[in-house]
Amino acid sequence: MSDNGARVVELPSSVTVRDLAAKIKASPIDVIKSLMSNGVMANINQQLDFDTAALIAGDLGYEAKPEVTEVAEAEAVEQDTRPEWKRLLEREDAKDMVARPPVVTILGHVDHGKTSLLDVIRKANVAAGEAGGITQHIGAYQVQREGRTITFLDTPGHEAFTAMRARGAQSTDIAILVVAADDGVMPQTREAAAHAKAAQVPILVALNKIDKPNANPERVKQQLAEIGLTPDDWGGNIMVVPVSAKQKTGIDDLLEAILLTADDLPTIKANPTASATGTVLEAELDKSRGVQATLLVQNGTLHAGDVIVAGTAFGKIRAMVNEKGKPIREAGPSTPVSVIGLNEVPVAGDPYIVVGTDREARTIVGERKLAVREAKSEAVKPTSLDQIFARFKAGEAKELVLIVKADVQGSLEPIVNSLNKLSAEGDGPKVNVLYAETGAITENDVNLAVASNAIILGFNVAPENAASRVADTQGISIRQYQVIYRLIEDVEKALKGLLGPEYKPMTIGKAEVRAVFKIPKIGLIAGCVLREGEARRNAKVRVHRGNKVEHEGEVGSLKREKDDVREVKQTGMEFGVGVKDYEAVKVGDILEFFVIQQVN
Repeated sequence: MSDNGARVVELPSSVTVRDLAAKIKASPIDVIKSLMSNGVMANINQQLDFDTAALIAGDLGYEAKPEVTEVAEAEAVEQDTRPEWKRLLEREDAKDMVARPPVVTILGHVDHGKTSLLDVIRKANVAAGEAGGITQHIGAYQVQREGRTITFLDTPGHEAFTAMRARGAQSTDIAILVVAADDGVMPQTREAAAHAKAAQVPILVALNKIDKPNANPERVKQQLAEIGLTPDDWGGNIMVVPVSAKQKTGIDDLLEAILLTADDLPTIKANPTASATGTVLEAELDKSRGVQATLLVQNGTLHAGDVIVAGTAFGKIRAMVNEKGKPIREAGPSTPVSVIGLNEVPVAGDPYIVVGTDREARTIVGERKLAVREAKSEAVKPTSLDQIFARFKAGEAKELVLIVKADVQGSLEPIVNSLNKLSAEGDGPKVNVLYAETGAITENDVNLAVASNAIILGFNVAPENAASRVADTQGISIRQYQVIYRLIEDVEKALKGLLGPEYKPMTIGKAEVRAVFKIPKIGLIAGCVLREGEARRNAKVRVHRGNKVEHEGEVGSLKREKDDVREVKQTGMEFGVGVKDYEAVKVGDILEFFVIQQVN
């Protein structure tokens, strides 16, 4: 008790709504209501800084004091953002911890042999006496090597890998980057490498198709070094293992490399005697069996009959099978299993926990659904550049994570070089260019930004429709530029805390150019069809040609037949547009109409 009679609670520098509620023995709903009354909209997994958490604790009868810990502040913040199962794992007694099988995900370019390599590894570990081999596809499987087990996640690619990370799931211990020895590093290879680096998991390279006559391992190693993956035989720390999925060679070497990497990772441990926690890998509704979910056990042991909560789904495990379709009664750490018994289909990436009773599960799910409804009442506000310096001063940020997309390589290289120079200057937050590539801003870029708390910078490129929708929903800041020095200047100002308010373009409509007319004394008029939204005479306009922004300017004129109009709103309507100071509109161009608004 404190001097004023209030109960004392120690809080870390960052705590989730759920953890705060547990510490002050209150319902998460009460915490969310108190936050709302103080003007803060948050969901149950929202991170709160110490000052906000202390204020809420005070409202609910507690006096908050900073948590005393030997761990450095920055490290503590990093741990607080880890998946729930990892935070629970830190509370386990060291004497109960044992080594568990490493969990591996295979990433890489679409046609470099990821699926073939997975199939070879899988089939090589099927006992000859098993009728039909693998009988149950559950999105993951285990293989044996010298009496040890390795778990492979059979995910569709780095998009799913990052989507799970964006939901707070970190299911992978080691990432295998598959690169074809004849083809080398491709754009998707660089993208996959960026996703693995962002996840902060060790990377091994499987140099596939080594049997091809035009295979050139040394050239590929040079390309790997250029993207920051220097091979160990070149003085780096990346193991590069030559393999051939076609000839089934090098597989044992790859498995051995996985185990050697796992031996160097002290974090690949678990307490098999604890209640099970882990991640949903995939789920579906089966017509005859009901909800069927694939779960990865990451700590503890899962038993048939356990009551589990996964996101807003819950239920008692009625049946549990392994990847061979064999019914099992329990599954230990790093084991993938398929279960039935949940009341609804959970989302891939949802963490799950085991609870004592069905009643307890219903209570947790009720609180989560209420928190989701409360969170939807307030739009997510993007993390903007001008907030970075404030977060750095508060000790909440050590670096500015950026994803850079540009129209051409000739623009991308000087931008990245200039940003890297900024990082070397001063003692403020550093710049981390996590991923840089040419092309439009995609949904996958936004998912990577969500998982890595990054800001996206676009130079002469625009976000795809799906990317814009996800960015708005997830609160990801996308800043677009047409002048390189303005991009660099904004980042430099953000690092120094001098950046003013952010103004964001809001798209109001798009039209396709069907014809182009030259009108005497007026100029070029684009005959358009409105595809979505509306066109306004007082709006700004971007001219898109393919993935490139050809021009950004103002609407000079807007006509419907021969009449000047202020706006066009009906989808499918034909109208004419004059773009001010631009005479190069072509048939097939897309005109994007937008207005500028300040980001609050």
